[in-house]
Amino acid sequence: MSVHLRHIEADAVIAVGSNLGDRTEMFNATVRALAEADGIEVTAISTPIESVAVRPDGDDVDAPAYLNAIVLVRTTIAPHALLALLHDIENENGRVRDERWGDRTLDLDLIDYAGMRSATADLTLPHPRAHERTFVLGPWAEVDPEAELPGYGRVVDILAALEGR
Repeated sequence: MSVHLRHIEADAVIAVGSNLGDRTEMFNATVRALAEADGIEVTAISTPIESVAVRPDGDDVDAPAYLNAIVLVRTTIAPHALLALLHDIENENGRVRDERWGDRTLDLDLIDYAGMRSATADLTLPHPRAHERTFVLGPWAEVDPEAELPGYGRVVDILAALEGR
């Protein structure tokens, strides 16, 4: 009996955010790290946008503003391993995890992985708050106007509903 291993490629959506330090350099360093990683091909990069910091109780206009963007990749890395890589990139760029929803040099979120739905202790797909965040949906719609967020519909439609409320 022979076993055939299939080469699996998946499209993934990664949100990049930074509100401490040189935000533009953090963004550029992230794109470089992703482009140089084995098993990842960067296929699109949105225009970075600025947004207000979000806390559990709402917007925090007194906190430093975030620079946010979306990076689309094609990858052969499994979802949990990709998330681990994103955490490594955060750590290499000075990410400190002292306070949940706190200010940070770099925040990388795996928003979508090939339309997969998953809920484990360390990874929920799609990202559980992506449908609420214009700073994720806007840049995503820019680089992929036909994108769909599993369980919620077309990204452009979700974004339009949020902007219209």
